[in-house]
Amino acid sequence: MRGLGTRAIQPSGALKAVTAAVAAVAALGLFVAACATGGTGARDEGPAGSDPLITSAATPSPSPTAKEPTRAEVVKIVKDDPQVARAVKEDLKPCVADEYPVDVSYGDLTGGDVDDIVVNVMTCGDAVGVGSYVYRMKNHRYQNVFKAEEPPVYAEIDRGDLVVTQQMYQKGDPVSYPSSEEVITYSWRTSRFTEVSRTRNEYSNAVGNSGTAAPTKN
Repeated sequence: MRGLGTRAIQPSGALKAVTAAVAAVAALGLFVAACATGGTGARDEGPAGSDPLITSAATPSPSPTAKEPTRAEVVKIVKDDPQVARAVKEDLKPCVADEYPVDVSYGDLTGGDVDDIVVNVMTCGDAVGVGSYVYRMKNHRYQNVFKAEEPPVYAEIDRGDLVVTQQMYQKGDPVSYPSSEEVITYSWRTSRFTEVSRTRNEYSNAVGNSGTAAPTKN
């Protein structure tokens, strides 16, 4: 038994295996910790102080749009307008039930915040235009900024301009066959419509020799 106290004890094979396994687990833990706190690996969560905060830009709310008046409301605007001729107002009655003989268009003619309204008042029987008007929103009210009341007349919006067609009749011309027509284009300048062009079209007298005579202008 001599020499037993000073002899180094050699680890067994099983103890070596356990020691190697523990070392491997420890190394793996260090690698995972390194990936979680730095390096190039993806990180699911962590302190926000070192990374810029990315937020989505708030989408601005659209500006409130004024509700377009209904056809019935437009008819009331015309009837209440002191600039509209009395004869036009008297003829502005429903053709069938509550259907009024008016064409209504909405669009930007004057550069306002609210679309302008173009109104054409016609006769019930033959749809002859007896009055054309443009209404512009100002001080929360629609105001008349244009009128044409020489029948037959019709106004419309064309690429931001106001285009008025005025049919011309000679004595005895039927309604369906005017002798000529004038097409007048107006553009909004500062505070009123200004004529920018005028075109006259002459038609043949060889056709349209029968039919209802055109209304005479007052």
